[in-house]
Amino acid sequence: MQGILTRRVFSRKISLCSQRCFSQLAQKTASLQENDVTVPKMPPFDYSPPPYNGPTVDEIMAKRKAYLSPSLYHLYKKPVNVVDGKRQYLFDDEGRRYLDGFGGIATVGCGHCHPDVVEAIVNQTKRLQHSTVLYLNSAIADFAEALASKLPDNLNVVLFTNSGTEANELALMMAKLYTGSHDIISLRNGYHGNAAGTMGATGQSVWKYNVVQSGTHHALNPDPYRGVFGSDGEKYAKDVQDLIEYGTSGNVAAFVSETIQGVGGIVELAPGYLPPVYSSIKKAGGLCIADEVQAGFARTGSHFWSFEAQGVTPDIVTMAKGIGNGIPLGAVVTTPEIAKVLTRRNFFNTFGGNPVCTAAGLAVLRVIEKENLQENAHVVGSYLKDRLTALKNKYEIIGDVRGRGFMLGVELVTDRQLKTPAKAETLHVLDQMKELGVLIGKGGIYSNVFRITPPLCFTKEDADFLVDAMDYSVSKM
Repeated sequence: MQGILTRRVFSRKISLCSQRCFSQLAQKTASLQENDVTVPKMPPFDYSPPPYNGPTVDEIMAKRKAYLSPSLYHLYKKPVNVVDGKRQYLFDDEGRRYLDGFGGIATVGCGHCHPDVVEAIVNQTKRLQHSTVLYLNSAIADFAEALASKLPDNLNVVLFTNSGTEANELALMMAKLYTGSHDIISLRNGYHGNAAGTMGATGQSVWKYNVVQSGTHHALNPDPYRGVFGSDGEKYAKDVQDLIEYGTSGNVAAFVSETIQGVGGIVELAPGYLPPVYSSIKKAGGLCIADEVQAGFARTGSHFWSFEAQGVTPDIVTMAKGIGNGIPLGAVVTTPEIAKVLTRRNFFNTFGGNPVCTAAGLAVLRVIEKENLQENAHVVGSYLKDRLTALKNKYEIIGDVRGRGFMLGVELVTDRQLKTPAKAETLHVLDQMKELGVLIGKGGIYSNVFRITPPLCFTKEDADFLVDAMDYSVSKM
């Protein structure tokens, strides 16, 4: 009995301490008056979803527990049952509308259920859902041509896959075959997939199982906020040269990186980093792989591909997510010379490049161009970042605001000097924003970074609502 009482008292102390910590963080805000922050209102939207008559949240949760992998988890204390979507909005089983600030993890670019994309999928499905690439079909060829036109001239051979993991896995294998070397250099904090080679290239322990992952060397992450050299890209690049000289035979197969790390917490590589790194890799006989799975397809606004911001041209580009607006589709784009390595044996992908997915991909490219979504990502994304930066100046708990376009990160810390991750506070604000009608993601090695990757049709009114919801949630901690 005494033990139970002790645990209850201890539990109450922890609860009170947690409450005080949240209160103290709010008090650190410069001249904050809670009454000045009003409950934000969602912008109007002319759409109401049809009535939902499906299973309840409890019924779905029961089936997930019974039939799906225990590794699956969900966000929020009360999970959201998403049953409908339109443009930048999602709707739950009760018809409540949410502003989608996560875009299905940087996947929905054109907006949910865009009529042009839906029409392309439905029309192709009615005519021919699947055959095989052993037969001719215009859908795969038309999309490959359109996709190649968005890349530098020498990158014009496209290999289709079903996901980003598959695309990165294929790219790594091609680099090893082409160079005859086996060492891969990637970055700490990067994420490239969950198969054998891509898990090895990933630089976060939380995504790496205890299986053989040999032959990968992880360089210092050129993180302007937490990195040892701040924003000095050339100093970080020296570490790659050191890895080549001290950790390999002097020859490498490839260097692979995201230009803006998505899962890693929206970390944009330090300026001037990639040019000297690519130079070192080339001298060591290796290929340079740009992972555009999350940051590609106009998401960054300033460029169609994020690697362009660093002024480099990779040998291989991998992509997925935004390529199909939610359709399972990925791709590897490379040069004719590198692509020839796959002719040494038989290479085949049953579903890669199937008519329905490639029809959707072509429709996505056309929508991005027709609706000028890259420009919108640049203009509205810059406006959103400015507003988030103003919020950082208001609250001590916001340690950093970073990224570009519609790939933005907001990192929460309990101490700006020590940059102590504010894990509990991040979960709290995430949950409170959901209650206000805003869905965003979280990431980073410490799970203390808000990932803001909305559909590219996001408006300034949406941006205001998202920031106002964050402002209100932080002010009430």
